[in-house]
Amino acid sequence: MRFMSTFCAAATLCLAAAIPAQTLRWSSQGDMQTTDPHSQNEVLTNSLNSHVYEGLTRRMQDMRMGPALATEWTQVTPLIWRFKLRPDVKFHDGTPFTADDVVFSMQRLRDDNAPQRVYANAVGIPKAIDPLTVVFALDKPNPIVPELLGNLFIMSRRWCEEHRVTRPLDFRKQEESYASQHANGTGPFMLVSRQPGVKTVFKRNPAWWNKFQGNLQDFVYLPISNDATRTAALLTGEVDFVLDPPPRDVARLRSQPGVKVLDGEENRLVFIGMDQGRDKLLYGQTPDGKNPLKDLRVRKALYQAIDIEAIKSKLMSGYALPTGGFTPSPRGTYDDPKLETRLPYDMAAARKLMAAAGYTDGFDITMDCPNNRYVNDERICVALASMWAQIKVRVKVNAMTRTLFFPKVEKFDTSLYLAGWGGGSTDAEVMLTPVLRSRGEQGVGVANYGGFVNAEADALAAASTVETDPRKREALVKAALQAFREQINIIPLHRQVIPWAMRSHVSLPHSPNNWASMDWVTVGK
Repeated sequence: MRFMSTFCAAATLCLAAAIPAQTLRWSSQGDMQTTDPHSQNEVLTNSLNSHVYEGLTRRMQDMRMGPALATEWTQVTPLIWRFKLRPDVKFHDGTPFTADDVVFSMQRLRDDNAPQRVYANAVGIPKAIDPLTVVFALDKPNPIVPELLGNLFIMSRRWCEEHRVTRPLDFRKQEESYASQHANGTGPFMLVSRQPGVKTVFKRNPAWWNKFQGNLQDFVYLPISNDATRTAALLTGEVDFVLDPPPRDVARLRSQPGVKVLDGEENRLVFIGMDQGRDKLLYGQTPDGKNPLKDLRVRKALYQAIDIEAIKSKLMSGYALPTGGFTPSPRGTYDDPKLETRLPYDMAAARKLMAAAGYTDGFDITMDCPNNRYVNDERICVALASMWAQIKVRVKVNAMTRTLFFPKVEKFDTSLYLAGWGGGSTDAEVMLTPVLRSRGEQGVGVANYGGFVNAEADALAAASTVETDPRKREALVKAALQAFREQINIIPLHRQVIPWAMRSHVSLPHSPNNWASMDWVTVGK
């Protein structure tokens, strides 16, 4: 077949006959960014790195936080948390895991190059009491310390010092280090080889401290950017599992013998970000030379010119849940319908708003957009450009791979962009502090690529992070989200519904964080 020869040449595999039954070959449209677990905070990168590296806590199949490298924890005082570490754990190179590695990793995670520093700073300063006890001292209360620690991976101090990678690489500058393509964790799988853009191979860690729920001995990750090629690879059996089958192919996949599809809502918000910090657009042209996105009326016009139902039905084939919420999960808004409601699609109202703001004839602007990160990301950007053209906003879609997109927006080198945010946690904090709050110290606002400042919302969000009374915290969170909504600091689009497609001999539980844990996977013949 022509497909077989083309695919094999591109991915350098053709391994179907040679791979044993307990090896899983899986794919999605993009590749992991790096094997340095502290230099990127992106779900595919995190999920692949999580097979090698572990946190003190771990999200279980029911999405609750459970023990991992820590066996138990206690909040000794409002500002002191004590964690007991798991004994007899070793890194893949045989080095024993101790409290010293935890202290070192938290210091590394607080580095300016680490996007997770907002979480590392939030859990306080760790101190090793003995080889298997760590105490975290906070400067202010934090009700979700164990949940945040599940996102912070532990590295070997000895290994990092030996290979001169005591700091995370600076991904924004496309920096490379030994940790870019090598890894040494405590997790269920060991990194065997890494060929960026081609394949990454992992093998089972025979000395893992935990019990495998599945039977995998090895797995191979194969990025396949082309939708049709990725679907064909699944149908022919060249891959066993596709994390992101194209929505338009899902109905056909359901009817194919030897293939099954699992559906689930992803805990992720897809939204439009806008530069509201600069007085002039970096990428665009306006009649008055100003930045129109600083005007609430323009932001509202862009919002109301979006036909979200058309995006859902025509582009996403129904695999999207439109929302006006500002959190990855509706649980983050405490399922409050007032905080989930969208502004109505109203082109006439949008034109009036543009005229009132002084932009009857619109303006020109460039929108940065990934083309291999979210479901139909580039197609969504093109559709938005068409819709906004009706209010005379002339959008140039600047589509690029995730390896170019994230360093660009992380340098705040953007005027308008499409992004997503989510993961395992359903708490509003994971959106409030890194994405919605103003840029500040210790990683606050690290993903506020639009540079907006909303003083009222900031104060409410900051207060919610230290409030330990559940009812008072709920009130603060809701008030903060409402304040961000009123200023339309971002434009929410939808939460993705993620179908996972796999060969019938593959068994794995679907997860709302779109995170396939290979130690839970079973493959048959």
